[in-house]
Amino acid sequence: MATPRDNLLDWLRDAHAMEQQAESMLKGQAERLEHYPELKGRIVRHIEETQGQQRVLVECIERLGGSTSTLKDLAGKLMAFGQAVGGMAMSDEVVKGAMAGYVFENMEIASYTVLIEAAEAAGDSATAQACRSILKEEVAMAEWLKEHLPEVTRAFLARSADPDATAKR
Repeated sequence: MATPRDNLLDWLRDAHAMEQQAESMLKGQAERLEHYPELKGRIVRHIEETQGQQRVLVECIERLGGSTSTLKDLAGKLMAFGQAVGGMAMSDEVVKGAMAGYVFENMEIASYTVLIEAAEAAGDSATAQACRSILKEEVAMAEWLKEHLPEVTRAFLARSADPDATAKR
C-alpha cells in the first residue's frame, strides 16, 4: 500500500523526467528555428525556466529523502530525441512543433495540478508551493503558445507560398 508521500515522491520523479524531456525537445526546436525569432526567443526563455524547474524538483525530491530516477530521466530524453528526429523530417516542422509544445505544456499543467494536491495530502506545503510556482510558468507558456499559434501559422503559410523562402524552420 502506497502512502500519499510515496505517490508524491514517485510523481515528483515523473515530473523531473518530464522536465528533462521538455528541455531536450525545446533545445532541439530552438536550435533548428531560423525564421521565427519571436517563437525561438520564447522557447529559449522557457528552456531557462525548465532548467530552474528541474532544480526545484530535485530539491523537493531530496527533501523527501528520495533521489531522481535515472531510468525515468533516460526514458524521457529518449522520447524527446525521437520526437525531435521525427519533427526534422516534416515540411511543416515549425507548426507541428508549436502544436506539440502546446499539448506538452498542458500535460505539464495537469501534472503540476496533481502534484499540488498530492503534496497537500502528504502535508508537504513546501512542495505544494514549489509546484504552484512551476505551474504558473507552465500556464504562461501554454497561453503564449495558444495566443501565438495563429501568428506562427500565418508566417509559415506566407513563407511556404514563397518559392524563395524556407518555411519549415
